Amino acid sequence: MRTFPTTPDRHRDHPHHLPSRRERLRALMRLKSQRQILGAGLGFSLALCAILASAVAIDSGPRSDVVPLGRGVASVEDHAVSQFDVPALPERPEVQPAALSPPPPSPRESALGEGHASYYGDELAGNRTASGERFDPESLTAAHRTLPLGSRVRVTNPRNGDSVIVRINDRGPYHGNRVIDLSLAAARAIGLIRAGSGRVSLALLT
Repeated sequence: MRTFPTTPDRHRDHPHHLPSRRERLRALMRLKSQRQILGAGLGFSLALCAILASAVAIDSGPRSDVVPLGRGVASVEDHAVSQFDVPALPERPEVQPAALSPPPPSPRESALGEGHASYYGDELAGNRTASGERFDPESLTAAHRTLPLGSRVRVTNPRNGDSVIVRINDRGPYHGNRVIDLSLAAARAIGLIRAGSGRVSLALLT
């Protein structure tokens, strides 16, 4: 019987075959991951050791703000509260409520009627008035024939509703049908500067 030569078995001749490239890459990646995990664990351990060392150093240091019981004045066992000299607080004087003064009554007004009003210009500034004072065009003053000197009169312009309170310090006017002469400032307050004169209503303040 004729026999033929058999082909040699590769696996039999080489029982340990080399790993493929993909297997080598996987092994390298696993090794790298293990190294990273090992490094992170080592860093965490070092940080924890540093924290514990700091805590031990702080805890073992001197504590000047702690007073142990039974020592010093702050002890609650050696001294009672009544043994300390606690200065008595001075009594606060009783504050009496301030007496509230009643508000001044609002002045009453008595109507004096209506009439024409004019005003003094700057040309009379400094002249003596019937009251003896110098005329000031910028003061709220006026002249009236019969009202007592020093009287206060509300003068109202009915055309615009503006009013002003003037003090009588002179006599007049003595021409035409005018009932009152105002200072320049008073005439300006009720809008008589442009017209020079106008109809007004008067009320005496008492």
